[in-house]
Amino acid sequence: LLLDIKHIDRTAHAELTGADNANVLDCAQYLSEIGKPVWIRHVLVPGMTTDEAALVKLGAFIKTLANVKRVEVLPYHSLGVPKWESLGLRYALAGAEPPTAGQRALAERILCGATATCA
Repeated sequence: LLLDIKHIDRTAHAELTGADNANVLDCAQYLSEIGKPVWIRHVLVPGMTTDEAALVKLGAFIKTLANVKRVEVLPYHSLGVPKWESLGLRYALAGAEPPTAGQRALAERILCGATATCA
């Protein structure tokens, strides 16, 4: 299963997605308990999901899970912006830039240290 963890902090997750992360984290723990293999994915959005302290906290959470087969650090991109605009919808991440190479390297070092396999 692919499991996206947008942010480890409940409040920051709610600001980013409109809902807190309790269900996502509970699901991750349940999947670990039943031994269902998962890939954890985390999208890096500069200024929103690149904070080192939050990444360390997310890495610590991932280490508590016994079923993580892979962690993917996905850099934010703006390829979906035209679709939102064509639908007349407000794009919540308007103006966001892709992460720098340094931000990606930091996140990969922290999160990939939480499991043996990283993409």
